Amino acid sequence: MTRTFGKAPTAQEIEDLARAALAQLPAQFADHLGDVLLQVEDFADEDLLADLGLDDPFELTGVYEGLPLGAKSIDHSGTMPDRIRLFRIPILDEWAMRGDETLEHLVAHVLIHEVGHHFGLSDEAMHALEEAAG
Repeated sequence: MTRTFGKAPTAQEIEDLARAALAQLPAQFADHLGDVLLQVEDFADEDLLADLGLDDPFELTGVYEGLPLGAKSIDHSGTMPDRIRLFRIPILDEWAMRGDETLEHLVAHVLIHEVGHHFGLSDEAMHALEEAAG
């Protein structure tokens, strides 16, 4: 039997999945994400990869850029807004390589991990947040 596959999901479709995951977050988290920008790009740029010490752009599926909420003060007013950047092609690559979860779940996992950085959460707390949103 021949399987027919459609085109790879676009950046907008990945963003839609991410926004749906954000909508599932508990209110005590979702209420504090209004000023965080969400962007989906094909890959991280070379400067970001260099800053993180990565050579392979497929190693980075997402990044939080900003200060965790607990580190913010009035001294940080006027700075660039916090943002979460998701990288479409590495996410799709991981999804294809793993083959054991839905794209929706993987996008939510990456997004919630970056949301966790915004809140300064430990890995354990990020897993709990992911379960609460699931």
